[in-house]
Amino acid sequence: MASRVVVYAGPTLSAADVRAVLPEAEVRPPAGRGDLLADPWRRGDVAVIIDGYFRERRSVGHKEILQLLTEGVDVVGAASMGALRAAELGPCGMRGIGAVHAMYVSGEIDGDDEVGVLHGPAEMGYPAQTVALVNLRYGCAEGAGSDLVPVESGRRIVAAAAALPFTHRGWKDLERAVEEQDHEALWTLEEVIGSGVWDLKRLDALAALRAVAAGSSAAPGPAAAHVPFTGISRTQALVRGTRREYVPGRWMSDLDVLDAARLFDGAYPALHEEVLTGLLADLAAARGMTVEAYATARLGLDGRTPLPESLARWFAEPEREHLTGEERARLLMVRVWPVWQSVDWRPAVLTRLWESGRWEEWCDLVARADEAAEEARPRLVVPPPQMCAKLFLRHWLGRGTSPDAEMARRGFSGPDELGGAVRRFFAFDVRRGRSRGNAAAR
Repeated sequence: MASRVVVYAGPTLSAADVRAVLPEAEVRPPAGRGDLLADPWRRGDVAVIIDGYFRERRSVGHKEILQLLTEGVDVVGAASMGALRAAELGPCGMRGIGAVHAMYVSGEIDGDDEVGVLHGPAEMGYPAQTVALVNLRYGCAEGAGSDLVPVESGRRIVAAAAALPFTHRGWKDLERAVEEQDHEALWTLEEVIGSGVWDLKRLDALAALRAVAAGSSAAPGPAAAHVPFTGISRTQALVRGTRREYVPGRWMSDLDVLDAARLFDGAYPALHEEVLTGLLADLAAARGMTVEAYATARLGLDGRTPLPESLARWFAEPEREHLTGEERARLLMVRVWPVWQSVDWRPAVLTRLWESGRWEEWCDLVARADEAAEEARPRLVVPPPQMCAKLFLRHWLGRGTSPDAEMARRGFSGPDELGGAVRRFFAFDVRRGRSRGNAAAR
């Protein structure tokens, strides 16, 4: 029986695009958690991962890919989620193809938001509603070489786009985020990326399909399939390695304790900034640079020009007014850490929390939150994450600050992450608010 080729794609490539190169390929939607294991595989089959889910569903798991490799399936990744997973699992036998994969391997890029896009439903062909950051980087580089995109405009456009969540990188969002002097360059990028000429993800995806069609991708050898991989999931590792049953039937992990500190401890933002600045100093020192020079270089800023509004939103008004340009660049790198760095800051912060002498206090807070949730059930309905975040932000917002700045000061990348953390503590926070209200009434 002939080997199967299964391609997980959309929005980078349509099913028609795939079959134009590989007529016999089976085309699947973007890969999510569990999708690879749902297919029946045989040795010699080829799985090509182009697109995968980042937020609507859990991302395709490393263990799934490792299982396929163990079974003798040739797993190829390119362009988007496939390029990211191939960079992570290259030592285990997953094959990466294309420039995006090379950028991840070299460390030129390291965030999954680099390839993430917001897209429409499957029935409409997964139409992209935002532009991938790697496509902007590629377009700016290509445009600079042909004088279509001025170098300085390209730098400012990339910096503005990188400071936005990937779900807010639509062309109109970008137009609002950059200065008027860069609009013409942005319109050029929109036109040429839209035409496919500077669509690096699409170019890489087609290159991967052609490589498979030409037979230049071969199944991994048995040695590759057994290479140990220790970075399967940093979050899973932190949860599984520290999860304990603190009373019968109730569990907590160190990440739960970290959430308690982030949500309820007024001193936490200062600790967060101090620890992440130390991590940033280590990254800068490895390149022979000061923290400030490293930060301004990574951001594409000169340390003197005022920050555009798309970047200034991460600061409170006093910080905008009184910090120097280099100080703001350093602080911005700390506040949007997941965008700029692949180094996980949580272990370093957890170490500081363990050493603080207050660890048991935060553990007790988690336990009280669980008790409050149990007592409130079923009278209290916990809202969805976005609403939880909106309600909880009222504790932090004051004059001259913003939701983005306050979430970033505590290491939350946005409302979804904040709301996800708040849900466990929601009943506790409601009870705490009622207690304060009663005390004020008396």
